[in-house]
Order: sequence, then C-alpha cells, then structure tokens
Amino acid sequence: MVKKFVVTDDELEELIFRYCRDFTMLDRKGRYDRISGRDREMKEVQLILLQKGRKNAALLAPAGVGKTALVIGLAQEINRGNVPEYLKGARVLELDLASMASGTSGPAEFQARFIPLCRGMAERYHYKEYTKFIMFIDEMHTIMPTCEGSGYRGLSEVMKPYLTVGDLHVIGATTLDEFRIYVKEDPALDRRFQQVPLTVPTPEETFGILRMLKDGYEKHHQIQISDECLSFIIKLTEEHMPRRFQPDKSIIVMDGACAWQVLDKGTGGDLDLNSIRKMVSIECKLHPDAL
Repeated sequence: MVKKFVVTDDELEELIFRYCRDFTMLDRKGRYDRISGRDREMKEVQLILLQKGRKNAALLAPAGVGKTALVIGLAQEINRGNVPEYLKGARVLELDLASMASGTSGPAEFQARFIPLCRGMAERYHYKEYTKFIMFIDEMHTIMPTCEGSGYRGLSEVMKPYLTVGDLHVIGATTLDEFRIYVKEDPALDRRFQQVPLTVPTPEETFGILRMLKDGYEKHHQIQISDECLSFIIKLTEEHMPRRFQPDKSIIVMDGACAWQVLDKGTGGDLDLNSIRKMVSIECKLHPDAL
C-alpha cells in the first residue's frame, strides 16, 4: 500500500538537500575525521533517542568543547552499525538555518520553508520502512521567541506541536547560560529536552583526541606530527589561550602550525616546535621568542 503523505518523498528529499547538512552521508564520503573521547555523552544521547517520551537532547557546553563533533560522532556510530537496532540507518541532519532564512522577507516566509521539512520528517516517524530522522540544531537558543535580534526566533513554537506528540528526534546545542536564559524559560519546551552537559577535556584527554585526529592532518599537510609536538601544543594553548577551550584551541594550533611550516619550508619531514610557537604567537598576538 502506497503511503499518502502531505509532503511527498521527493519533496522531503529536496528540502533536506536545500536546508540540511546530512552528517551521515558526509561521513560516508569521508568528510570527517574519526571522533573520539565522548563515549559517556554518546551513550547518554543514544539513551535519550531510544525513549518514547522525552526523546530530545540538549548538548550544553562552551564554544569549542565539541558539541557538533559529538553529533558527527553519532553519525559515524550509525554508519558503523554500533547503535541499537532502533537507530540503525538513521539520518543525522543538521538544520542550516542561514540557508533556510536566506532570501526570505520575514518570519512567516522563513517558517513556511521549515514547516514542510518538519512535517515531512514527523509524518514518517511511525513507519518502520522509513529511516529515523535526527534533526540537529546548533545554537538552539536562537529559535526561541525571547531571543532578541535572532532571525530565527519563534521557530520553536512551530516545532512544539511535533515535539509534544513525540514525532521528532531533535538534538540541540547551546551553552548552559543560554539554555537557562532562553530555553528553560519555556517550561513546555524545557520538559521535552533532556540536558547533556559536556565537560571541557583535560590536557590528558585532549592529547588522546589530538592523537586520534592527527592522521588526517598529516595526510593533508604531508607533515609528520610527533607526540612531543602534541604535548607542546597543549602546553602552550593551556598557558596562553585561557579564554578558549580544549580541544578546539589545540586543533586550531595543530592545523595552523602545519600550514605555517608548509608555507615556510614546504612539505615533508616532521612538524617543528618553532612552527607551533609561530602559530600560537599569531593567535595570541605575542612574539614567538616569548613562548
């Protein structure tokens, strides 16, 4: 029997193509490095997605700690089949709010683009022959009605009916303060999201993350990165970049130091400690001799 949906399969795929980034598809194409170091939080998110009622997660952490990386990691686990049967084959889709808002003249036109996307996912939720859709919304506080100055404000009101009946899986990401200010003020929405705090990785944990990621950077830059270099990167970023968070600041410095060495000396060989000093000096506006 052919299912009759308000939003056809072709229409839904077109909306996903226009307004989403398909993390599961991009991972299959090799676009992402292997994500690691968030096993506990990953299990917690999967536990939430498996529930019948409150099946939506809110990832809470400062910028640079790895909220989006965790969601990409979930897509990787789905692609590897390392998830419960319910989540196998699921599609993890990041909602591209900027693309959706582009060219619209006001909230009504913007929401008119979002509603069929939301409805198309929701009306397939109860049919086993359709894969589950997991919608990821970064900076989720910007869709709340009280977020002044946001071009996406009020979108939460459009989503709320679908969240109430449980026809959507949503993962949101924001900081703890922004969640308290904007999301928690709406009791109806707050009840539908379970909070998943992400702690800032320790230097030791950051070292493990960098070791997992470095192969991709070595291949890209054609430079070898030693454990000594990784430790030095973490040491300098901890000392001189206290207002930024791991692992993001160390990943940025690792990438930038390799790029500087390619620019200065060309490819090949091992990453030099002076290239790391140079990149940190650029990031911190310090003289390399001060590092």
